[in-house]
Order: sequence, then structure tokens, then C-alpha cells
Amino acid sequence: MQKISIAMLIYNYSLRHQLVLLEKSAALSLKFVGEMSKQQHPLRLWLFTIFFLATIVHPSFADVGTAAQYSPPYLPTACSGNDASQFPTNNLFAAAGDGIWDNGASCGRQYLVRCISAATPGTCNPSQTIQIRIVDRAESSVSRPSTNGATIILSTTAFGAIANPSAASVNIEFQQ
Repeated sequence: MQKISIAMLIYNYSLRHQLVLLEKSAALSLKFVGEMSKQQHPLRLWLFTIFFLATIVHPSFADVGTAAQYSPPYLPTACSGNDASQFPTNNLFAAAGDGIWDNGASCGRQYLVRCISAATPGTCNPSQTIQIRIVDRAESSVSRPSTNGATIILSTTAFGAIANPSAASVNIEFQQ
């Protein structure tokens, strides 16, 4: 007997549920199309198209910004001074740019970060999303960032996980 995970069952149920809703909405729209006059047809078809696209496209709740990278030395930091225990063991950390620094309130915050584009095609690894922790302020970091004015300055390890390390900066999608 083949084992099926609970996640797979939920995923299959979700797909079946979406297909049923899609079939019902298509049948309903065809009913309306058959009953409407020629003047109403373009407007209702346009409204159906908008409704259909809205059910397929999922909105993003992330912010968009830029990411640069910085390399060691990382100490001292604006968040915890010379305390090396502030750095995650996987070295996925960052310095906050002015846009998210929030007078130091960003210290310790964690963000999901994904590269979405860069000046050079093929630089990003858009299928890779990382979780980083803010440990410093970009403006006062000991090591200077590869590009000034970035939203988030990633450690070399973090930057290399989402993009080609030879790039100076990339466009990112990030969410707390």
C-alpha cells in the first residue's frame, strides 16, 4: 500500500476545489452570455474576464527593494556591538538600509528575501527564498556595501544564496 502524506491530500483537495469553482463560474458565465443582448455582451464578458483573472492571480504581500552585499569584518554592529552570538549559525544575516532601519527597531527582525531581477540577465536565482536576520545598520557598518542606498545589505553568504556573488546589487522581494 502506498503512503500518501497529509500535505499531498490537502493539496489534491485544494486543486479539486479550485477546479469545481472554476467549472461552476464558467457554467454560470455561459448561462449569462446566452441570455444577454448584444449590447450587454462585451461588458459582461469583460467583467467575467476580470473576475476569472482575479481568482487565478494571487496578490503578493511583500515589499520590493534592492539588495547589495557586504563582507567581513562584520563586528562591531549597530545592533549588538561586539557580541558574535547575534549572527545566525547559517550566516544568513543583513544590515538594514535607511528604509527599514526604523531607528534601530529593525534589529533582530527576520525577513524572507527573494531575488526578482538584476541588471544582468541570469544573475538571480528566483526559485531560492532565504530568511535573514537584521544585525546591523548599513550606514554605519564596518564593512562598506557593494552599492550604496540599498534597502538591505546581505552578508556574502546570504547574497550568494539568491544571486550570482559577482553582482553589485539586485532587485528583491522581501517580507517580514
